[in-house]
Amino acid sequence: MPENRRRILVADSDIESADRIVGGLIDRGYGALSVRSGREAVEKLRCEPFDALVTDLHMPDVDGLEMVSLARALIADLPIIVATAHSTVETAIESIRRGAYHYLTKPFRQGELVTFLERAFTDTAIRRRSDASQGETRSKASVSGLIGDSLVIQSLREQIRQIASTPAPVIILGETGVGKGLVAQLIHRESCRAAFPFVSINCAAIPESLLESELFGHAKGAFTGATSDSRGLIVEANRGSLFLDEIGETTPALQAKFLHVLERRSVRAVGSTKEQEVDIRIIAATHRDLARHAKDGKFRNDLFYRLDVISIVVPPLRDHPDDIPQLLSHFLAQARSRYPSSPVRAFSPRALAKLRSYPWPGNIREIANAVEKVVLWARDAEVDVTDLPAVIRNDVHGLPFAFHGQIVPLRELERHYVFWAVTQSGGHRAAAAERLGVDPKTLRRRLGLSRDSNDNARQPVNGKRSGKVNRRRGRSAD
Repeated sequence: MPENRRRILVADSDIESADRIVGGLIDRGYGALSVRSGREAVEKLRCEPFDALVTDLHMPDVDGLEMVSLARALIADLPIIVATAHSTVETAIESIRRGAYHYLTKPFRQGELVTFLERAFTDTAIRRRSDASQGETRSKASVSGLIGDSLVIQSLREQIRQIASTPAPVIILGETGVGKGLVAQLIHRESCRAAFPFVSINCAAIPESLLESELFGHAKGAFTGATSDSRGLIVEANRGSLFLDEIGETTPALQAKFLHVLERRSVRAVGSTKEQEVDIRIIAATHRDLARHAKDGKFRNDLFYRLDVISIVVPPLRDHPDDIPQLLSHFLAQARSRYPSSPVRAFSPRALAKLRSYPWPGNIREIANAVEKVVLWARDAEVDVTDLPAVIRNDVHGLPFAFHGQIVPLRELERHYVFWAVTQSGGHRAAAAERLGVDPKTLRRRLGLSRDSNDNARQPVNGKRSGKVNRRRGRSAD
C-alpha cells in the first residue's frame, strides 16, 4: 500500500475515464478525487493539499498543457502525469517541456499509472532532500522575506503564516516605514491566492478625483477623458489580493463603496449600471489608530468592523534593534549592486555602534535610505562615523540637542521639541500633531508657521527639506 495514503487529483472531462482512474487508485490504497475541468482542478490545487495530478489533455475550459503550467505555478515540484486518448509526439514533448513527469496514452493499465506515480514520488523526495541539505529547504528569513532573527520578527513571521491560511480581510497597523507593504505581499504569497494577482494602491497618493475610477473602473464617456472602458484595479485583482495602503485617508463616500464590495462581492464601474462579481481578499494598511478614528466618526464604523476581522501590528525598528546589523548587510548588498563602482564594503565598529544606538524614527525605510546615501558618498571601503548622514551622526540618544549649557525659555524648548516630533513623524505635521495630542493649528503655531501653510505638506525641518514629496503625490509609504 502507498505510504501515508497519498492524495491524487484527477482532472478529466470524460466521466467514465475519471471514475475508472479514481477507482483504480483507491483500490491500490491512494486517496483520489476527480474534477471535470481544468478550472476546478486549479481551485482544488489552490486550497487543498495533493501529492500528484493526473490530467487529461483535452478539456473544455483549460486544456491539459495549460493545466500543467498552472499547476507548476501553484506547486513547483508537484508530480504531474498527462493522460490522453489523442496522443502525438508534439503534445508529449510539449507536456514534458512544461513540467509533466510522464505522458500516458489512453487506454493504459492502472498498474502503469501507479508505477510512474511512485517513481515521481521518489524523485521528488530526493530533490527535496537535496534542497534541504543546501539550505534547510529555505531559511525562516527567506520563507517570509523578512530580515532578522529577533523574537519580534520570528513572531511576526508566524503571524503571517497563520493569517495567510485564512480568507478573511486583514488590517496591517504600524508606523510609517515599518514595512506594511512587504507584510501584505507576504500574506498574499503564503496564501492559496498566490498564483493570482496582488494589486497594490496607495490611497493617499492618488488624487481623490481619480481614486474612484482607478479602483472601480469607468465606462466609456463616464467623464471627460474617459475615451474607453476601464476595468479598474479591483477587477484586476480578481481571485487574488487587493492591498489598500493608507486606507485611513479615504473619504466616507469611498469607504461606503469598499463596504459594498466586501458585503456584495461585486463592483460597479463609474458611469455603468451593471455590477461585476469579484472574488478578492482585501488587505488594508494604515499608520493611524483606525479604531479611534472610527469612534471619533472619522472612519466608517461598519467598514472598520468588516475589515478588522484580523489585524496585525508590524513593530517599529526600535523594538528589534538586534536585527540592525543584518538589515545593514542586506541593504548594503542591495545598494552595492545598484552602484558597483562604490568602494564601500563594510561598516567600522564605531559606525556600527552609532547605527545601532540611533532610534530610527523612519524605521526600515530610513535605514535603507541611509545605507544608500553612504554607498553613494563614502570614499573608503570601511564606513566610519564621519561618513554617516548628519541626522544620525549628530543624534544624542534620540534628541536633537543635549540638556547642558545655557538655560533657554520653555517656549524655545517647546519649539525644538515640536520640530523633533515632526522629524520623528517623517516630516508629516498632521501625523506629528496626532501623536502629540494637539490640534494641527496649534502645532503649526508653535512651529511659528503662517496660517496658510499646508498641514499635509512636508515642511523644512531645522532649516532642511525632508527630501520627501507631497503625501498626495508620493509613493506608497510602506
